[in-house]
Amino acid sequence: MPMTPSADLIAGIVSFLLTLMILSYLIGDNPAFRVAVYLFVGVSAGYAAAIACAQVLWPRMLVPLLSGSFSERLLALVALLLGALLLMKISPRTARWGNPVIAYLVGVGAAVAVGGAVLGTLFPQTQASINVMDISNAGNNLVERLVFGVFMLIGTITTLAYFHFGAKSASGGPQRNKLVTILGWVGQVFIAITLGVLFAGVLSAAMTALIERISSLSQLIIRLKTFFL
Repeated sequence: MPMTPSADLIAGIVSFLLTLMILSYLIGDNPAFRVAVYLFVGVSAGYAAAIACAQVLWPRMLVPLLSGSFSERLLALVALLLGALLLMKISPRTARWGNPVIAYLVGVGAAVAVGGAVLGTLFPQTQASINVMDISNAGNNLVERLVFGVFMLIGTITTLAYFHFGAKSASGGPQRNKLVTILGWVGQVFIAITLGVLFAGVLSAAMTALIERISSLSQLIIRLKTFFL
């Protein structure tokens, strides 16, 4: 009696075929690769639309309009009006009506990004740099703590000096201060090391994903061999 393939086996076969279609780009652009990309983009767009409808439009706009209080309905009407104005950007004739909404979105997005960068990155990083130089609780690691703190302080100062673009007028053209130039060169070394570490991390993550994919494909081949034999 023939065995019926399970849902996991079918999903594995589909993933195996899609992986081969993506890897076919190694031999150049081809229809198989484009089909896989179209599927990926279509599924991603559909998933994003479903999430937006289920977690944003329905609970935050439609439900308040249908059964919310007066204030909730008023806020939902404002959101509905802004959404309708944003949709007017589709047509060149009515695109200007969507400009205030775009300006509002850009302004809010910029404020959130700047606030997040200052409160979530700049202040904590400054506090961490200050805490490194705190030797009150260093104990037996006083020398190591001082060396690490000085090294981190030098890296911070020289990196900031690299992004100092002030220059004085001179006969041969604008020239930076020699001290700032030297500090900037040292900061460039720190930036290169940082970028190298980040690139190594990205490459390591990509290699981990590749190894996991190869392992998954090898397990699928073993399961197919067991299934048919």
